[in-house]
Amino acid sequence: MGLTPTSAAASPAMTGETLLEFPGNRLLIDLCGPHDRHLARVEQALGVHVLRRGNLLAVVGPAEAQADAAQILRGLYARLEQGKPVEMAEVEAALRMGTEPENAGLSPAEQLEMFQKGPIELRTRKKTVEPRTEAQKDYVRNLFANELAFGIGPAGTGKTYLAVAVGVTMLIGGHVDKIILSRPAVEAGERLGFLPGDMKEKVDPYMQPLYDALNDFLPAKQMAKLIEEKRIEIAPLAFMRGRTLANAFVVLDEAQNATSMQMKMFLTRLGEGSRMVITGDRTQVDLPRGVQSGLRDAERILKGVPGISFSYFTASDVVRHPLVAKIIHAYDADDEAAAARGDQDQPAGGYGSYPPRRDPWRRAPGEGAQG
Repeated sequence: MGLTPTSAAASPAMTGETLLEFPGNRLLIDLCGPHDRHLARVEQALGVHVLRRGNLLAVVGPAEAQADAAQILRGLYARLEQGKPVEMAEVEAALRMGTEPENAGLSPAEQLEMFQKGPIELRTRKKTVEPRTEAQKDYVRNLFANELAFGIGPAGTGKTYLAVAVGVTMLIGGHVDKIILSRPAVEAGERLGFLPGDMKEKVDPYMQPLYDALNDFLPAKQMAKLIEEKRIEIAPLAFMRGRTLANAFVVLDEAQNATSMQMKMFLTRLGEGSRMVITGDRTQVDLPRGVQSGLRDAERILKGVPGISFSYFTASDVVRHPLVAKIIHAYDADDEAAAARGDQDQPAGGYGSYPPRRDPWRRAPGEGAQG
């Protein structure tokens, strides 16, 4: 550990020092670790000097690194104040993931209990997410309550966004080891095979909405590091074959474009300690004519299975531009008119005429919880 602070004039990147004052020496000793090893690890990882002066810590180094080190040290001290231990493993986790947002360490069952007492909030590294509609709130509860959850509804209702937010909170809280996000993208390996670039470059445009959601919840540096360490994986559905997804939060987006065989393959990847979320829109099936959507099959086959929940959204849950809800209503009306005419070319499955199935959060007194 550095013993002499570097002068601010020594380097244009240096901007003096950040002073951290702590109320007591006893917890500060635990924060610093045996022979100040915790401070030495922070120094090594971030390229700063940390100097101890009584109940003060002075952080010297590049401005951005100073801020990162100060945030990590404050977060670790707050953990000690809550009666939680700080060993080298916690220091490494803080360096990798940053400081824990409030309530990040709560188990899914504890989170559910908190949701019943107060507002439903998902605290991530960059923002706090609150579901807006009742359907969204029920969906978030189902994600915490069930190991396999389906979110079905039109575009813009927050199905994928909320699922990724829950996955990030569970990763931050240490309840899963990784996040795996997937989408069907068969064309990227077949019809687009002639395009230049490797498989990642061909597939990434299909995966971009998943990257966008992650960018809302994680700082860019942490996200890049987690992807590099394979603690966040974003891959086409076909790449899941043969894997067992253990201790992971797994999201399959655009599931209406998975075939029945692909859906069964994906669902049976669920491993110990994992949670899986399937999201899709029945009205946007892009499969070839005559190929059954795996989402519809799963909905029919798995309804009522304990431990599996189905959350349904309608146009009233759309949180994008107000015109989106009107567009969905118009298409639903057209689908219903086509069905009344007996037009076989019109796909069934609009959301206006498909009422959400009751879930455990709306059951009457005395009823048992359904999947």
